[in-house]
Amino acid sequence: MAATPPPFAPFEWQIAWRYLRARRAEGGISVMTWISLIGITLAVAALIATLSVRAGFRAEFVDTILGSNAHVTVYQGAVLDDQGRQDRTIMDYDGMAERIREVPGVIRAAPLIKGQIMANAADRNAGVEVFGITGENLASIPRIADPSAAQGNLADFESGIAIGAGLARELGVIVGDKVKLIAPNGVKTAFGTSPRVKAYPVSYIFSAGRWDIDRTRVYMPFAEAQLYFDREGRADEIEVMVADPDAVEALAIPLLRAAGDRALIWSWKDANGGFLRALDVEDNVMFVILSILVMIAAMNIVSGLIMLVKNKGRDIGILRTMGLTQGSVLRVFFLCGAATGLIGTALGVILGCLFAIYIDPIFALVNTLSGGGVWDPSIRGIYHLPARLLPGDVASAVALSLGLSFVVTLFPARRAARMNPVEALRYE
Repeated sequence: MAATPPPFAPFEWQIAWRYLRARRAEGGISVMTWISLIGITLAVAALIATLSVRAGFRAEFVDTILGSNAHVTVYQGAVLDDQGRQDRTIMDYDGMAERIREVPGVIRAAPLIKGQIMANAADRNAGVEVFGITGENLASIPRIADPSAAQGNLADFESGIAIGAGLARELGVIVGDKVKLIAPNGVKTAFGTSPRVKAYPVSYIFSAGRWDIDRTRVYMPFAEAQLYFDREGRADEIEVMVADPDAVEALAIPLLRAAGDRALIWSWKDANGGFLRALDVEDNVMFVILSILVMIAAMNIVSGLIMLVKNKGRDIGILRTMGLTQGSVLRVFFLCGAATGLIGTALGVILGCLFAIYIDPIFALVNTLSGGGVWDPSIRGIYHLPARLLPGDVASAVALSLGLSFVVTLFPARRAARMNPVEALRYE
């Protein structure tokens, strides 16, 4: 009794390879194979490119938040002062900051003065938000203290102010120029409240990577900010940086205990939660849409295999009469479809990875061809379109493409295997 050949024997690979190399007379099969191959390649490339841009945008956006803003802001509930006005300022800010620094996981706690005023230079005006902070604490903010994206020397901060690059362009100033800061709630006189106006030299110009921050933010030395905003001996809030910003919720209770009874907190997730949730929803929707695109491309494999099975009916009948089993016929046609999916997926991975790696010159070319203005930082927040290749994203694209390719291949392959050899040869 002859031994049964093992699954995916060499002769099955040889037959499948011959079928994939269609003769000129069978050009339709070859064309369908190429269409399936190109469809899978483009679909996988589009999926990987989209996932990489999605991951890059999220990483860049979150990094600009964490690199230039407090991870947690600690402030106090309002109390009424002697004149019946609500007062949220912190008197013992040094003691509160010291207690917060002792909380495990906290890497920095800095008292802040904050205020919204107007900046003026020559005939140009802009609304700005002033942060009063010490030079030592300012130097510990990664995105602000980055010398590669800044002008001036941060060591000169105590003798002037630091402003964002967007604000500097708006006002038309450079390092060394003076900027007037105008606060509407200034000195109270018998004739009403007069604005507080004071000029400061620009000692440092930073770029945080976020349009809204670079366009509106001004840093002022802490002691000077206390005088300017009439906060002598007080601070508005405590800016807290933690070692693990993603786990900031776990520090809520320890921070409240350390800050005192009237303390309240506001984390970076609270401030940006709506946008982060919108990104999550967009990510899921885009993955589903592009998965459908991969599925449509994989369905072309079915069309090609059905044509192949129909054209090879005589061959199937002859092979079956020679002793080829149903399983062997199924595997032959499965190999035909799976090879198309496998090669298309491999080419798609290469194309998608190249797009992610060279996204900057590709985007520059698109921007040039379209006449510029494709990416507006005032709308999208960040200055460029980033891409970040993650092994998990590539693996999910590969698994989806190969899984769909293998599954859809089974149906026409099974049809070929169940073909009756007598019926296949009756009209030959």
